[in-house]
Amino acid sequence: MATVGAPASVRRVRAIATDVNARPSALPRETLALIGGGIVAAVLWSIAGLEYVQRITFTLRPGEALGANPALDFFVLGLLAFVGPYGFLATAAQRRISRIEERLPDFLRDVAEAGRFGMTLPDAIVVASTGRYGLLTAEIQKMASQIEWGVPVATALRLFEERVPTPLTQRVVSIVTRANEAGGNVADVLSMVAHDTRETQLNDQSRKISMLTYVTVIYIAFFVFLVTIYIMAAIFLPQMIKAGQGIAASSLGGGGVVTLNFAFVPILFLAFLVAVIVHAVGDGVMAGVLYNGRVAEGLQHATIMLAVGWLIMRFVVTIPGA
Repeated sequence: MATVGAPASVRRVRAIATDVNARPSALPRETLALIGGGIVAAVLWSIAGLEYVQRITFTLRPGEALGANPALDFFVLGLLAFVGPYGFLATAAQRRISRIEERLPDFLRDVAEAGRFGMTLPDAIVVASTGRYGLLTAEIQKMASQIEWGVPVATALRLFEERVPTPLTQRVVSIVTRANEAGGNVADVLSMVAHDTRETQLNDQSRKISMLTYVTVIYIAFFVFLVTIYIMAAIFLPQMIKAGQGIAASSLGGGGVVTLNFAFVPILFLAFLVAVIVHAVGDGVMAGVLYNGRVAEGLQHATIMLAVGWLIMRFVVTIPGA
């Protein structure tokens, strides 16, 4: 009740104190997406199992016979629900953190310049917080507000590290905190850290540019494979059936004993569909790991490849012999 009628400054102090003493209890969005996607996937995979044993007669493709193909549809939908939302949200969160880290060297240089004028580290952070650092600005202003209201600079830096939990941020915060505790010329340490951080970012960008070529090759290889499978399933297998039916008809008309059984053709199409699913997931994960070393990025690529491959194989290609 006292908080409602309190001045804005008092409410701000209490909010900062709560932020310092409490730990966030809410799960990240990507974790919630993974849990929710797992629940949806479990339901869809259960439907796939019931579809395979023909306990459920619902199919996504009208007029299709029950069996492995409809069951694979629900399996793929469950897989998309499981990895898709998590992959996109985790990748978006990582890209946001990367954009925050981009301006970290600029902030460190500004703090170092303020320190060369005789300011302490807390005062230098407060002065540098008036600058503009893109997405990093809000985090710096929050840290400066905490310092202004009496929060120790080591605690404010630790809270900043928790809000931006990356190896680069952890290394920078650790070096700055230890340099401040040891005393001496902190400005020179900050300048070296800023230079090292910028070099690390440039090396990472160079690596991503180099790996982008391999990611492009993976996408091209997957779609070449998909086109090859499409040609075989949509053109080659139907022509085999027609040729076999013609041979069988001519043999019967001529009194021959030649008989041909093409029951393996739908099974071969099923093998093609499974191959597309396996390649989509494997190639997508490999593309993400090569690009930035994170499986979450790969799950995003895998979702795209899997959705495109499944839609083409199930709703564009006519199932031979079905």
